[in-house]
Amino acid sequence: MSSFQPSQFGSTEPLDGAQLRAAPVRLPRPSRLREPLDAPGPRAARALETLGLHDVGDLLAHLPRARGEARTVAGLEYEETATILVEVRSITSRPVRRRGMRPIVEAVVADQTGPLKVVFFNQPWLVERYRPGTRLMLTGRLGQRNFRVSAHAPTTQQVAGVEQVAQYPASEGISSVQLLALAQEHRDAIDDVPEPLPARVRVEDGLPDVRSALTGVHFPTAPRDPVDGRRRLAYDELLLLQLGLLRRRARREASSSAPRLDGPRELTARWLEAGLPFAPTGDQAAAMEAIDADLGRDHPMQRLLMGEVGSGKTVVALFTLLRAVEQGWQGAMMAPTETLAEQHFATIQALTASETLQIALLTGSTPAARRRDVLGKLASGELSLVVGTHALIEDAVVFARLGAVVVDEQHRFGVRQRAALDAKAPDGLEPHVLHMTATPIPRTLALVEHGDLDHTALRELPRGRQPIETFVASGERARERAYERIREELRDGRQAFVVCPLVGESEALQARAATEEYERLKATEFREFRVVLMHGQMKPREKQEAMASFAAGEADVLVATSVIEVGIDVPNATVMLVEDAERYGISQLHQLRGRIGRGAHKSLCLLFGPSDSARLKALAAHSDGFELARIDLELRREGEIVGVRQHGEAAYRIAILPDDADLLERAHARAEALLAADPELEAPEHALLRDALARVFGPDAMAPIAA
Repeated sequence: MSSFQPSQFGSTEPLDGAQLRAAPVRLPRPSRLREPLDAPGPRAARALETLGLHDVGDLLAHLPRARGEARTVAGLEYEETATILVEVRSITSRPVRRRGMRPIVEAVVADQTGPLKVVFFNQPWLVERYRPGTRLMLTGRLGQRNFRVSAHAPTTQQVAGVEQVAQYPASEGISSVQLLALAQEHRDAIDDVPEPLPARVRVEDGLPDVRSALTGVHFPTAPRDPVDGRRRLAYDELLLLQLGLLRRRARREASSSAPRLDGPRELTARWLEAGLPFAPTGDQAAAMEAIDADLGRDHPMQRLLMGEVGSGKTVVALFTLLRAVEQGWQGAMMAPTETLAEQHFATIQALTASETLQIALLTGSTPAARRRDVLGKLASGELSLVVGTHALIEDAVVFARLGAVVVDEQHRFGVRQRAALDAKAPDGLEPHVLHMTATPIPRTLALVEHGDLDHTALRELPRGRQPIETFVASGERARERAYERIREELRDGRQAFVVCPLVGESEALQARAATEEYERLKATEFREFRVVLMHGQMKPREKQEAMASFAAGEADVLVATSVIEVGIDVPNATVMLVEDAERYGISQLHQLRGRIGRGAHKSLCLLFGPSDSARLKALAAHSDGFELARIDLELRREGEIVGVRQHGEAAYRIAILPDDADLLERAHARAEALLAADPELEAPEHALLRDALARVFGPDAMAPIAA
C-alpha cells in the first residue's frame, strides 16, 4: 500500500514573517470553475460534450488515467506514430504555393538524444506561441524528411531521456495531447478549487492539499506526484460517497418506525430445536442473532444477507419471518421470478412441516379463485406467511399487520418496487427488511453499493455438501469425452444439466437455441435417456411440469437456459455442461454451478469455452464465491461497477476499485467519525465539505437527519 508523501508537492521549510508579508494573497473563486470551455473547433466541442467536459471544473476533474512512455528522438522508427518530449531550438513559417493553404510551420526540436525537424500544418500562429526554449509534447509520425505533428501541447516535464507522459481519456475529435493543452491553458484555475477537507483531517491522514494534488496529477515535477495526487483526490471522492450513504441511513432511521419484535422466542426456538433437519452452521447462527437484535429495535431493519451458493440463506430468511409471525405479525418473501418463488414456497413448506402455519404462494399465475382467497386471508390477518413475486406489491394486496419482509435477489428489484412493499405495513410503520442475494459481494463493493445497509455474510457450507470439480473444455475430442462422462453419471442413476448459450439479451433467441439443442441431444447423445427442456419463454405451467419431472427423477437431463441460475434444488443432479461459458459472468457461472453438488455424490462442472479465458480459469481454480467475486472485481475493474454522474449516485472519475480498497476503508472510517461528532456537518470547519457533498449528491443530501 502506497502512502502519501505531501512533502513532494512543495517545500516543507517554514516561511519567515517577511516572506509571508511579501507573498501574494489570492483567495479561491470557485465561480470561475463554472466558466465554459473554449473548444479548439466544432469537432473538439462535440468531443468535449461526449466526455462530459462542459466547464473548467470538469476539465480539472478529468484526470489522466495512465502515463505512457514517450519515445526519444533517436528511438523513433519510420512511419511509427509516437509521442516525444522535446525543446524548441528554432521555429519558422514558410508559405505554401497551393491556393487556400496556410503557411507551414517548421521547427527544429531536440531532446538529449539529438535534434529533429518537425512540421505543423495550418497553424501559422505557432511561430509566436512556441518560441525557442519552449518544452513541447508532440504526437505524430516520422517520415523520410521530417516528423509530421498531429497533436501538440506545451509541457512542464523535463526533456531528459525516456519520460512518462499523461494519457487523458479522449474521444474522436479531441486527443489526449489536446486535452493536456487545454489543461495547461487553464492551469491557473487550480487555485480556484476549494479545499473541502478540514486541516485536522489532512494532517491526521497525511494528505496533501487539493490544489497540490491536482497540480501533481496534471503537471508533475516528481515521479510520485501523480500517484499521491490521484490518491488524495480519490480519497475525497470515496469520502463524499460514504458520507452520503451514512447520512441517508441515519436519516432513514430517524424518520422511520417499525414494530419492535423483541418478544419471547417460542415458535422459533421450537423450530430450531426440532423443526430443522440439521443444526444451523456457525454463520447461520450468528446471522440469526444479528437479525434478532435488529428486529428488537423500533426502527426498520435494513440488512443485506450475502450467501455462498448453498450456504442456507433460506433458513436465515425463514427465521426472520417466523420471528414476526410468533409475535402476531405477518411475513412476506418476494422473489424476482415465479420459478424462484415456487422453490422458496416449497422449501418453506418443507422446513415448517412440524408447525401449523398458514402459508400461501401469490404470483401472476395464481388462479383467480385462489388469489381471492389469499388476498382475503392476508387482509384479515388469518394468513401468516406469503411468498410471491411482483404480485405482492399490487394495489389489491393488503396486509393486516406486515412486520417483516425478505427480498430475494434484491438487485433485480427497483427502489420503487421495494418501497411499494414497505408501504404495505400499517400506517405510520415500516416493516423490517432483509435483503438477500446469492451473489457474494466483496467488502469493497458492499461499502460502495450498499454502504447504507448492515451486512451479513454466510460463508460456511452445511455438512454433507460435496465439492464440485470444474474443468474448462474446448474442441471436439473434449466434447465427445464430456458426453461420455455425462452418460456414465446417468447410467449410475444420477442426473445432468445442459446449459445453453447466452444469446445477446434476447430471451426469444436463447429459447430457440435451447430448443434446437434439446432436439439434437434427445436424438443423438442422450437418445437412450429421458430429456426435458426449460427456458424463459415457456408458459409457467410448462416450466413447472419440466422442473417437477426433473426434480422427481422422471427425467435424466434438463436442457435449459440460465433460468435455472437460482432456486433449483435437485440433490441427485451431479453434472453440468455449460455451452459458450465465456458469454457468462463469473458470478452467474458460479450460481449455475451451484445447482449441482447438493447431494451425497461428487459433482462435475464442464465449462466449454476458450482455455485461456481468465474468468473460466478462475472458476476452475476456486470454489469460494467471495474469492471469485474479488477476482471478478479485479478483472472488470471499476468500468462496469461504478455509477453514473447523477445526484444520489456514485460519480467515480478518479477512484479505481479494487486498487483503492484501502482508501475506501479509510474514507468509511473517517466518514463515521465525522458524522459521529457532527451529524449535520454544521461546524465551520466542515462548511466546504458540506458544500461538496451537496454538489455531488444534490441539495437533498443535506436535508436534516432529524425531522
